[in-house]
Amino acid sequence: MSGHAILQLDLGNSRLKWRLIGGDAGSGAEAVLGRGACAPTDEAWLAQPATVVGVQVASVASEVTEAALAGRVRDRFAVEPWFARATARSGDLVNSYADPQRMGVDRWLAMAAARARCRERLCVVDAGSALTIDLVAADGRHEGGYIIPGAALMARALLADTDRVRFEAGAADSLAPGCSTADCVHRGIALAQAGALQLALAEAAAGGETPIVIASGGGGEALLALTPGTRAEYRQDLVFEGLALAARIA
Repeated sequence: MSGHAILQLDLGNSRLKWRLIGGDAGSGAEAVLGRGACAPTDEAWLAQPATVVGVQVASVASEVTEAALAGRVRDRFAVEPWFARATARSGDLVNSYADPQRMGVDRWLAMAAARARCRERLCVVDAGSALTIDLVAADGRHEGGYIIPGAALMARALLADTDRVRFEAGAADSLAPGCSTADCVHRGIALAQAGALQLALAEAAAGGETPIVIASGGGGEALLALTPGTRAEYRQDLVFEGLALAARIA
């Protein structure tokens, strides 16, 4: 589809992120024409200035939500959306799940994109609504992973399930102990997130070479800043990169 615009959608549990690209999708040379994020029921992603000739979707939503999204795509762009799914393998990337489609497609696509960038042992991190950490061996085998509540989810759990722990929204830029309730909460959450990554890396290193971290997600940059000394790279569009690759070889 060289020279045409392709709309990519990442439909999560709480947000719909979109990216409009032009050029040869999946080649690594596509140009980003626009991007944004909204609630899954919002219409902002439908207002595209360029002619959309294809729509690629990564979704962890329900079948009902996916069907509603597909209908909106058909009505607005007159194209059939393509939904990515986790598979048993993609190139030399091998899924470890007994039922590969039970793996979240966002995790699978992030691993595929990271694998395309680096052939060494990898730790692929997505810091969003959930913090996911996946290990990929140098030969492409998925070694397993972790799914942890994300920072915002941890904060909401404290607000919902405690009477006296009250604090304003925010984030920590330090792992030092806090001296107010807000600082204690935000730094405690940061400690849990950074500690999870560091423990995952230590567990991986005990069984082989320490992996290179490739991180994405809204909290990815902040998480890497809290784990200095880690061989790491932040890729804002890791899931979208994997989506373009998957659509290209489908």
